[in-house]
Amino acid sequence: MKPLFILFFSLASVCHAQVVVHVLGTAQDAGRPQAGCIMSCCVNDHGQPMPHEPVVSLGVVGGAKAPAVLVEATPDLTQQWNVLTSLHAGVAPKNILITHAHMGHYTGLMFLGREAMNSHSVQVHGSARLCAFLAMDQPWKQLVDLQNIWPQTLVPGDFLLFDTFRVSALSVPHRDEVSDTYAYLIIGPQKTLLFVPDIDKWNHWTLSLDSLLDHVDYALLDATFYSAKELPGRNMDEIPHPFVIETMQKAKHWDAEKRAKVHLIHFNHSNPLLDPKSEESQAVLAFGFGLCRTGDTFAL
Repeated sequence: MKPLFILFFSLASVCHAQVVVHVLGTAQDAGRPQAGCIMSCCVNDHGQPMPHEPVVSLGVVGGAKAPAVLVEATPDLTQQWNVLTSLHAGVAPKNILITHAHMGHYTGLMFLGREAMNSHSVQVHGSARLCAFLAMDQPWKQLVDLQNIWPQTLVPGDFLLFDTFRVSALSVPHRDEVSDTYAYLIIGPQKTLLFVPDIDKWNHWTLSLDSLLDHVDYALLDATFYSAKELPGRNMDEIPHPFVIETMQKAKHWDAEKRAKVHLIHFNHSNPLLDPKSEESQAVLAFGFGLCRTGDTFAL
């Protein structure tokens, strides 16, 4: 992979049109409420399902002439695609960035198929293993064969160039059964956003989160579980993520400016941070982190 500093060079060459990142969903892969869940996080006091929270996704809009980009193809793609199209003056996205091949991040591609939208040559960017998986395994292979999608390999450290912003990938350690896992840097004319919805643990990464934050303005980070107590009976070693309390412990020596760059995202249905009124949400905000909510925007 290219040295980290190369990822941040020559930003002045990017056109100074405003680039806006829209949060289109904040939940972990299965959304909220989750199938089979009858706990209070999914069902209210009257036995009715809690309001739906879409799976984590971003939309990047970089001006009228720049193509909008959808980040992640989630099970909620129909809603997220239509919202992003509306935000981009009715122009549908032509590019999708996918971090990895876990169910909440790529299975929405099915809605681009012949039985649904029947899209034409939507470029799907990701790792070489992801692109090979899409091209060789059904039902995704049919999408490729019918030219609904066009997989495009993005090599970590290289730039994917759009009219008003650029994107670069960083390799991330995370249960890579089917594909490698990427984080994405979205680099606008003035600011940079880091998107890391999934990682095993911060200390497993060859990169330093502390150092990365010195080079970005916003960091949307994995907050799948607040603590190990959320899923009694589950072996948390089988589904490793940095607990929010671990991320806070890691950041305890950071100054207020650095903490303010962090915005947590990718909340499991059991995570109390989904409730803005919870004690845990208030504790995180008091610590100096932000909490992503669907509808939030970040100007780059």
